[in-house]
Amino acid sequence: MKERTVIINGFSKTYSMTGWRMGFACGPTPILDLMTKIHQFGIMSAPTTSQYAAVEALKNGDEDIADMREEYDVRRKYIVNAFRKMGLDCFEPEGAFYVFPCIKSTGMDSNTFCEKLLISKQVAVVPGSAFGESGEGFIRISYCNSLKHLQQAVSKIKEFIDELNLEGTK
Repeated sequence: MKERTVIINGFSKTYSMTGWRMGFACGPTPILDLMTKIHQFGIMSAPTTSQYAAVEALKNGDEDIADMREEYDVRRKYIVNAFRKMGLDCFEPEGAFYVFPCIKSTGMDSNTFCEKLLISKQVAVVPGSAFGESGEGFIRISYCNSLKHLQQAVSKIKEFIDELNLEGTK
């Protein structure tokens, strides 16, 4: 398999470099040469700053990965439990730093829910419908931010849900 295996990876998740647009490919030279021909006409190059950051991450980032894995675990457990306490079903992810709580119980579609939450509580989340038909009835929330900021956002989301529940009982 070695002669036809290509590994494509990036720095977004492992090194928390989302948005840095830095990645790499490893594989047999003939395949990489063809990939390079296509790539060179579609993309200029990775930003210099991103290249230096990637080199630093590879040389010295292993301890940071372990520390962040623990921190993300704390955030993941916090946010999943917080949504469950609000009465919103929430699958506990095992690899990503996003949760996808179910908002079907609110009676709103995901776009309406997100818009009303943003307007009333200034909390931005992504409608599940952005991920296709099966995402409808869910919202996506990243837990990449600090625990303090997540707690503030969750508190506002809980207020929003509580207000919706009050309106539903009138």
